[in-house]
Amino acid sequence: MDTRQIFKYTRNGEFRGKNKKCRRIKNMYSPHFMDIVNEIRMKDSRYSPDAYLFVREALDHTSKTLKKPSCGTGRHVTAQELLNGMRSYALQEFGPMALTVLKTWGIARTEDFGEIVFNLVEFEALGSTKEDKKEDFVHGYDFTDAFIKPFLPSKTARETTQPIRKTRAKSNTEKPDRGRTD
Repeated sequence: MDTRQIFKYTRNGEFRGKNKKCRRIKNMYSPHFMDIVNEIRMKDSRYSPDAYLFVREALDHTSKTLKKPSCGTGRHVTAQELLNGMRSYALQEFGPMALTVLKTWGIARTEDFGEIVFNLVEFEALGSTKEDKKEDFVHGYDFTDAFIKPFLPSKTARETTQPIRKTRAKSNTEKPDRGRTD
């Protein structure tokens, strides 16, 4: 039997097992989670360990935002829900630096989030359903639209703002330019 279908990862490092009870396992900051991340990185070193921690934190943020139960089948988060949650969490945590931070971790597109999620699934740090696929993360959103545009001035503000004129303040001590013939 595929363990990815037996266990559902839940908030605060819990998982739902076959016995229909939630049991506590070590949280994402524990040596256990970091051991898993290190194992993953031995196989796939494209992403920083911080990228894995971010995805795990973003999953918790998404579940909380969507008011998902802490245990059971209702806990499942779709790829699109997770992508939106990761966007929201990155903007909340890093503001205008979100894109820069993500890129330093090796994340440049939504497909990278999918790779990280499914690396964690493969190593049983996250659960998935039969319907979940890496392809669900493809073309989720444009990173410029998601992480840059929210911090750009609005179009109406740009249209109504007058350009700043450069004026030179004259002082009493300034000598007149006698060589100019304006």
